[in-house]
Amino acid sequence: MSLSSASSLVVDLIDLGRKAGSMIEVERTVQAPEDLGIAVIGVPQGSDLSLTVRIESLEQGVLATGSVHAHLVGECARCLDEITSDVDQTFQELFFYEDQPLEDEDEEVLRFGGDELDLEPILRDLIVTALPLAPVCRDDCPGLCSECGARLADDPTHKHDIIDARWAALLDVQAQEPEL
Repeated sequence: MSLSSASSLVVDLIDLGRKAGSMIEVERTVQAPEDLGIAVIGVPQGSDLSLTVRIESLEQGVLATGSVHAHLVGECARCLDEITSDVDQTFQELFFYEDQPLEDEDEEVLRFGGDELDLEPILRDLIVTALPLAPVCRDDCPGLCSECGARLADDPTHKHDIIDARWAALLDVQAQEPEL
């Protein structure tokens, strides 16, 4: 079994055939496609994705069971520092043959035809949905000052004396009164 040259995430199923019970296994490191992530964190294009897949032939299609490991790069949603981490996900998807009739045609199912199985949509959904929407460098990251943008982790006592404009006139009166 080999990965097709058209895309490193397309699996060639020539050796599998359509005989129920046949099985093949693929263990590869492939290059990550572009846009595998969200705005603040993702898998850099061209970085390694470790992929292990077992594909079993069934009467109605093929069952793909596997796991993927990827390295993530992004920025903290609070302080904007670069962060890195890893993601490990497992999957199990049933792909129906294109010519396979279904009991419920309204049901959303994965279909494939020919002798190739494209795993990119499955891996994209798997990895992107596992990403945090607001990744942080650490749970107690204080972030940035909303007034000047300074990193609060560098200066925990950082603050600004901000006076509400509605009370500013009272400060002028207080400044004019002599102290007793």
